[in-house]
Amino acid sequence: MRIHSFESLATLDGDGVRYAVYLNGCPLRCVYCHNPDTWGLSGDDYTAQELYNKIKRYKPYFKDNGGVTFSGGEPLLSASYINEVNEYLKKDGIKYALDTSGQVELTNDVKDAISNADLVILDLKFYDDESYYKYTGKSMAKTIATLNFLSQINKRTWVRTVVVPGINDSEEILDKYIKILKMYPFISKYELLGFHTMGFFKYENLGVENPLINTPALSQDTLLELQKYVDNKLNY
Repeated sequence: MRIHSFESLATLDGDGVRYAVYLNGCPLRCVYCHNPDTWGLSGDDYTAQELYNKIKRYKPYFKDNGGVTFSGGEPLLSASYINEVNEYLKKDGIKYALDTSGQVELTNDVKDAISNADLVILDLKFYDDESYYKYTGKSMAKTIATLNFLSQINKRTWVRTVVVPGINDSEEILDKYIKILKMYPFISKYELLGFHTMGFFKYENLGVENPLINTPALSQDTLLELQKYVDNKLNY
């Protein structure tokens, strides 16, 4: 499997200290994507055992409170590979999280990868089909199907949304997300992420059009205000 990149000692992609593995490929083309370099194939090839050998060196750092996070791109496009790696991880007591858009078919491999995860971090991009098509190029149907499966197996789940100035940075629009989340009481956390411009250079390097080239980063003050608003509404 070709691995795009790694981040050691990450702290924002699950519980405790994480070792993040970024896999290539994504079915979406989100206008605010900060990793367009994961759309194709880049990085180095690793067998499941080679990746496990790389991961296990960090076990003294993440111990029992952390673990591995498979991200991307869309990690569940590589569900069978994740399942293969997990055969090694579970023997060593290493847990993993999935950071996913849920935009995949729920094959047996995908269901196994989700079921075996200690935590799923689901990116809820928008709140209806129209906005999904407009800003990601796809329907939200697969994301909802993934949410339904997560609910069915009562998987520990966090949900995230990127907040973009001029697109979804108002309480009125966030109420539409909240309406969906209230249908899924098993969700334990809803986190807003502020849109940033740190990945703009990647578009330039790749020669890819950046749809939000003139959009400013979301201010930290606005992000904190909106997070407080959704926290109060959801009582997590």
